[in-house]
Amino acid sequence: MPAYNEAGTVSVIIEKVLAQPCVRELVIVDDCSSDDTWRVLQQLADGDPRIRLHRHEVNQGKGAALRTAFRHISSPVTIIQDADLEYDPAEYTRIIAPIVSGAADVVFGSRFIGSEEHRVLYFWHSLGNKFLTLLSNMFTNLNLTDMETCFKAFRTDVLRQLRLTENRFGIEPEITARVARHSPRLRIYEVAVAYHGRTYEEGKKIGWRDGCRAIFAILKYNLRD
Repeated sequence: MPAYNEAGTVSVIIEKVLAQPCVRELVIVDDCSSDDTWRVLQQLADGDPRIRLHRHEVNQGKGAALRTAFRHISSPVTIIQDADLEYDPAEYTRIIAPIVSGAADVVFGSRFIGSEEHRVLYFWHSLGNKFLTLLSNMFTNLNLTDMETCFKAFRTDVLRQLRLTENRFGIEPEITARVARHSPRLRIYEVAVAYHGRTYEEGKKIGWRDGCRAIFAILKYNLRD
């Protein structure tokens, strides 16, 4: 769980995560938050030994926080969970089911398939997500519907082989490119997930510059390799 200035939601999402029977540990990286996030995290960690905290002394971005977290995972399956309330931990069992059954190595939780509930928000964000997924699919030869999803699950041994380098939101297309080009070929699945998006007034952070970086990352990690 990467966390940056999420003092208003982090305690609620952590409670939801730890309530899931499949959760053995919760590795959280505070990316040098300037609000009370770190203080809240320390208080919560005192009450549950499954919480393992790490902190960046300088803000580096979501990708850097994820890379730090990945180095400290001990469980055989890893799920990425943001520190806001846009994705519901109650869906963990469904997300990891293809991995647990032995059918998949990687699972993407798609906001754009199935009949799960979705909050209606920004048209241009939706269009941008679909464009980035299409562009990524053109280079990776995958047929994903939601490359930019937060909900990604992995066999941890596979995750450690991906050689990730992106510091910020370019981590999503980089993960996808690394997964697609992994040798031997990985078994990739998608499952439908609900999405409770938030507005910028409610704390949403991603913007048009992150979209530009995502395009650059798609080209970089597919053409270079």
